[in-house]
Amino acid sequence: MRDEARRTAEDRARRTGEGRVRGPSPSDFGIRWFDLTLALLLAVVLSPLWLTRLLAARWRSGRIFEREPLLGRERQIFERLAFAGPGAGRGLAVLFNILRGEMAFAGPRPLTVVEADAVPADAGQRFSVRPGVFSPYQLQRRTGIAYDSESQVDRAFVERLSLRASLGVIARSLLAGLLGGAERPIPPELDFFGVPIINTTMDEALDWIAARAGERDGRKSLLAFVNPDCLNIAYTHESYRAVLQNAARVLPDGIGVKIGCRMLGVGLAANVNGTDLFPRLCERAAREDLPLFLLGARPGIAEQMAENMRQRHPALVVAGIQHGYFDPGEETAIIDRINASGARILLVAFGVPRQELWLARHHERLLPPVRMGVGGLFDFYSGRIPRAPLWLREIGFEWVWRLAQEPGRMWRRYLLGNPLFLYRVWRQARKERRG
Repeated sequence: MRDEARRTAEDRARRTGEGRVRGPSPSDFGIRWFDLTLALLLAVVLSPLWLTRLLAARWRSGRIFEREPLLGRERQIFERLAFAGPGAGRGLAVLFNILRGEMAFAGPRPLTVVEADAVPADAGQRFSVRPGVFSPYQLQRRTGIAYDSESQVDRAFVERLSLRASLGVIARSLLAGLLGGAERPIPPELDFFGVPIINTTMDEALDWIAARAGERDGRKSLLAFVNPDCLNIAYTHESYRAVLQNAARVLPDGIGVKIGCRMLGVGLAANVNGTDLFPRLCERAAREDLPLFLLGARPGIAEQMAENMRQRHPALVVAGIQHGYFDPGEETAIIDRINASGARILLVAFGVPRQELWLARHHERLLPPVRMGVGGLFDFYSGRIPRAPLWLREIGFEWVWRLAQEPGRMWRRYLLGNPLFLYRVWRQARKERRG
């Protein structure tokens, strides 16, 4: 099978003219020297472990290496090595691939011939660099934020390729490994403290919202997002917990939920938070003519956010805007305005749990088929509060950024609330094991 894969790739290279290595750039030289130096250093430091694995592989299986044919730079076939047989340290053999120049420490994931054939034509530049042990896409997938396709992530990495970018991917991958851990089963639904959470992907969540928003059957769906702070509130707030239990969908938000999943022995499909979902929802709403109504935040915030999103998506229809600082006596008029706007999706930014309780209280009176509580979303997309940079989100440290932005408001949530959440999850996990 290995020889067949090699012949298939070589035939393709001859037919298409692929396989001609381009001339190296200055960044290539810097990255190659770094890879070579680090690989040699690790080879020396880990030589006792290497020797142990080598002897064990020879003794148990009669061979030293297992070889997997993959496509490398310029679609050249190479064999990724692993020490034969089970046990820790099998992957150390990949250092030989790095020393031989077939792989780098950071780069796009090496692909099989079949996988390479499925790569879009505009993403072929991923083959202009050496494949990596640490992949930028795998990094985002590990922390649950791989919302774009692997080809898009690879293309962005190659376009900004530098030694600094490579070092960043390596460092963040090692840090994210502490959070990601081993692969775990991904159930369709999670349960934290009696709150059912749909364990899904970003694309599937967007499909569900668009489908519900486009329906004309009168069905009304409440969508909620929960992070550890929300789940802490739901733990003691019976009314809020009841709203979440009866919502059409509850989606997971934040690295804390991912860590909680690990403690329960399951995997999180994706971090489907409202902040990352919103720009994708605007793109979908503009394409499918699904008007939005924005309710909440300080005066002027929703207007600025709407203007920002219209600049990105000129076809987006924002059917109405209302700030959240209104008197109870104005509620009836505001609900009438929402219903008359023709909005198919209502976003409410009152904060948890007020927004969910408000939506539940007026569930029958409101007409938009999809309504969701979005917390501080308007502040981010209006520009009032900057979003954490991607590199912080990739290692699960967005909460540190939020704490630095608003320490007076956030310190209880993160410094007290996060440990409390993990303690409660630990108790739930212990109870489930006993049960």
